[in-house]
Amino acid sequence: MSTYVITGAGSGIGAEIARQLREQGHDLVAIVRSQRRAEALAGPGVRTVIADLEQPETIAAALAPLVDETFAGLVHSAGVAELGTVAETAAAVWSRTLSVNVVAVAEVTRVLLPALRRGRGDLVLLNSGAGLRASAGWAAYAASKHALKALADALREEEPELRVTSVYPGRTATAMQRAVREQEGGAFETSRYSDPGTVAGVVVSALLLPGDSRINDVTVRSKG
Repeated sequence: MSTYVITGAGSGIGAEIARQLREQGHDLVAIVRSQRRAEALAGPGVRTVIADLEQPETIAAALAPLVDETFAGLVHSAGVAELGTVAETAAAVWSRTLSVNVVAVAEVTRVLLPALRRGRGDLVLLNSGAGLRASAGWAAYAASKHALKALADALREEEPELRVTSVYPGRTATAMQRAVREQEGGAFETSRYSDPGTVAGVVVSALLLPGDSRINDVTVRSKG
């Protein structure tokens, strides 16, 4: 079977993507942020590589052992979200949000492009509804996700042999969503949100789509 690289495989949608790919017999390389997370994820069919997405300048060295391999796909699921108005959001928040949600995505992709080209692989970028529209209090996060859309659109034209898919989930029942609701001062009601496994299924379907077609953009919204 094929090998896929995934960030954010330790929780939420990323964990569900990893589970579903493994269930179908595919091998994984999980890019993780710590030795503790690496030990938790490593197992049959799963390798781990430690890389700090908050420090994009360190990524190339961390991923150097992977560049000569061949991969069927790369899934960018890791991300951060810290809410706040423009007036109250410090420069450090902007820098961290853009580093993790955009710059690290671009750098991981850049480093692994040779391996993806060899595999004529897929790129899936987990975006957000905030990548299509911005709301009050979401400036830094929405700006990062709008930039992520631009990155995907540019890659699609620059790398025509690769399939590049942007997935725009709505509110999903993950730990990140719980933290967002705490920042908003609202209740975390799982019945109103999409299940992470549902969103992961959309991602896996895009990855395993027959070679005669591609999915450029897909939006997933809960019924709640």
